[in-house]
Amino acid sequence: MNIHEYQAKAVLASYGVAVPQGKVAFTVEEAVEAAKELGGKAVVKAQIHAGGRGKAGGVKLAKSLQEVEQHARELLGKTLVTHQTGPEGKVVKRLLIEQLSNIQKEYYIGLVVDRNTGRVVMMASGEGGMEIEEVAAKTPEKIFRATIDPAVGLLPYQARQLAYSIGIPNELVKKAAQFMTALYHCFVDKDCSVAEINPLVVTAEGDVMALDAKLNFDDNALYRHPEILELRDLDEEDPKEIEASKYGLNYIALDGNIGCMVNGAGLAMATMDTIKYYGGEPANFLDVGGGASEEKVTEAFKIILSDPKVKGILVNIFGGIMKCDVIASGVVAAARQVGLDKPLVVRLEGTNVEQGKKILNESGLNIIAADSLADAAQRIVSLV
Repeated sequence: MNIHEYQAKAVLASYGVAVPQGKVAFTVEEAVEAAKELGGKAVVKAQIHAGGRGKAGGVKLAKSLQEVEQHARELLGKTLVTHQTGPEGKVVKRLLIEQLSNIQKEYYIGLVVDRNTGRVVMMASGEGGMEIEEVAAKTPEKIFRATIDPAVGLLPYQARQLAYSIGIPNELVKKAAQFMTALYHCFVDKDCSVAEINPLVVTAEGDVMALDAKLNFDDNALYRHPEILELRDLDEEDPKEIEASKYGLNYIALDGNIGCMVNGAGLAMATMDTIKYYGGEPANFLDVGGGASEEKVTEAFKIILSDPKVKGILVNIFGGIMKCDVIASGVVAAARQVGLDKPLVVRLEGTNVEQGKKILNESGLNIIAADSLADAAQRIVSLV
């Protein structure tokens, strides 16, 4: 789950991470009032769930209340297109009005989970303000890493070592180390999947603070953090993904025209790969899980069909705990309920597979039963 920059800064501030003073605004009037509290000068920042806002014109410097008002009017309601939003962009519905900072130097600090070591890694670079992927591609030697032992956490010497490596001034190394330690504590306590401070800045006043902040959270841990779940902005999410989450379905929209319904994330990815191998394009990733009920299958069909790009559907189910005849009954009931009028190819394998195929064949519906994943993929690709 993603949250906005102003929300991320509020979460970080509760852990002692230094952030600029700022306030969210949903209207032009609120933006002006917030700027008054900051002395009439402010940075006006569009709040959307995407990076690259500055390059897209979503961050404006205002040296007067008139400029704050002007920038707020320009940004609110504007569709901002960045390299992360895609060509459709995202509509700006809220702004962060933030104090001006006297920046001396910009840096980068980030935390991610390293799947190879199974540990959290802190990354740091003196190339703040740039995309970390760009730095990694062009000058990988400028990225420094510290692998963190979960038993002891980020050790003081690791934080100081990173601070020295990226060129933090000697007199501010202690502050920088404290910043990194607080950031790590927040990352672990809140079950983050990503914490990115870009840029981390050193100011002329001797402060070390997060000028920008991005926090992503592990969806599977949100039951432990109702206070984080409250920060969810549904306007920033795909309506189909929101609907899927209500029924415990794992759904991600893609750009193709073949809807996919599969049980198991690995099998779902293999299904999408096979579709592409035979020249098709998947319209979605949809994992109904190991215990799909008739209701789940029906809702999955509805969500898939709500995408106007979908021209056909491939159902690929491996019946282990879930029996194939139960899934087949669910597929038939769902197809009837939604009035399915698009090609449907179903591949079943596993427990009670023959009974499942019999149910499909005797349904009287235009359902094609496939013998293998390759067969299923070739059939649906040819039909769409």
